[in-house]
Amino acid sequence: MNKRRKYRYWSKEEKYRIIRRLFDEEIGVRELCREEKITTTLIYKWKAAFLEYGIKGLENSVKPRNPLSKFQNKKNLTELEQLQFDNMKLKIENLRLKKGYTNEEVFAIRQKKSSRKNIK
Repeated sequence: MNKRRKYRYWSKEEKYRIIRRLFDEEIGVRELCREEKITTTLIYKWKAAFLEYGIKGLENSVKPRNPLSKFQNKKNLTELEQLQFDNMKLKIENLRLKKGYTNEEVFAIRQKKSSRKNIK
């Protein structure tokens, strides 16, 4: 069985919060990784980037392609994040309607694309 990996997007602020915990709470890397559900390699990369470049070193070089992904991967959204998420969904729906797509048409297009991938 082939499982798809779900990549998580970490903002600069989230990375900084985790690195601050490493320094402030004097918590072990393994324990921190278990609590945050990330790999030790990731922590060591962020730590090295932070020590060398400061908070600028934690910035992402590539933005996530799907703007909704940063909200979809979170379990609990704050009220502000929920409003931003709803606003983004409405903007996307508005753009689709301007182009003349309905939700059913978008769903049909996605199914065609996925069926082409399965054929290859």
